[in-house]
Amino acid sequence: MADIVFKNVVKTYDNGVTVIPDLNLEIKDKEFVVLVGPSGCGKSTTLRMIAGLEGITEGDLLIGGQRMNAVPPKNRDIAMVFQNYALYPHMTVYKNMAFALTMKKVPKDEIDKKVKWAAEILGLTEYLDRKPKALSGGQRQRVALGRAMVRDPSVFLLDEPLSNLDAKLRTEMRSQIALLHKRLETTFVYVTHDQTEAMTMGDRICVMKDGIIQQFDTPQTLYDKPVNLFVAGFIGSPQMNFVDAEVRQADSGYELLFGDACIPCNKAELAPYVGKSVILGIRPEHLHAEESFRAPGNELKVHIDLSEMMGSETFLYFNYAGAKMIAKAATKALTPGETDITLALETDQIHVFDKETEESVFK
Repeated sequence: MADIVFKNVVKTYDNGVTVIPDLNLEIKDKEFVVLVGPSGCGKSTTLRMIAGLEGITEGDLLIGGQRMNAVPPKNRDIAMVFQNYALYPHMTVYKNMAFALTMKKVPKDEIDKKVKWAAEILGLTEYLDRKPKALSGGQRQRVALGRAMVRDPSVFLLDEPLSNLDAKLRTEMRSQIALLHKRLETTFVYVTHDQTEAMTMGDRICVMKDGIIQQFDTPQTLYDKPVNLFVAGFIGSPQMNFVDAEVRQADSGYELLFGDACIPCNKAELAPYVGKSVILGIRPEHLHAEESFRAPGNELKVHIDLSEMMGSETFLYFNYAGAKMIAKAATKALTPGETDITLALETDQIHVFDKETEESVFK
């Protein structure tokens, strides 16, 4: 068992700065969990506390049911993959991957078996005699993964391992790491600031801000039901549009007014907000240029300031009701050069947030 549990963990540095005020987090055995958030949110500190590279000021860290606060990193049965690969430049790929086992005086035939096994899985067999300088960035990252694999750890820790790669390699390595997790059936904890990586790789995602967990759930739940304005704006690409709207009573329930639009919404949670201003959240992919999506009360007449053709989709940038907004529209539904268009909003996909607490109104 390699479940990881933080119980009321506090991390305060010697200068008195507290970066983790009270962390309670449970990662299940064999789960792939992604820690995500902006720079300085505490995600890397959390990972380093699991590794034993950062001490814990208060609280308890348990791995496999055992308290780890005072256990040295080498005795935690974990392996860590770093952002900068941390390979030995004077050693071959084979020797880099075998290094930790050699230091432990593992028999040579067992080392050879493990290195070749990892190299086969990672597609590195033909590169075993090369040195890191002769490899591409993606190949070096695979060597770093292989070095961790041969140790057969209970927990893999990955600290922004793809941030130094170009866009194409990042996409390839994302799928390779996800497949590796399925094959090894080991607990993975992955740190990134890239929400696309988080959404495509994690079984669950822990969204952090200022050392505090904002939401810890599956990618689909984070996308469909963000608990607050921060999570809503962080998860999704392009990010969710936010605009001030007024809640009014209507014959069939409630309606949201912003600009020239009047959007029907029959959710009972809006009752306390009648006559008040709220923050309306609209994802770019829920604004459509096709006429087939139009219905009474869901049309927005807008002037497009900029278009970015991305292939089958086009990003449309415009201002509406005093807010800068983006629509992700089907390219085939647009007339080239047209700037004044009507967009249809999927009214059952809107999000509403309290202006003061910034928490979601819809539970």
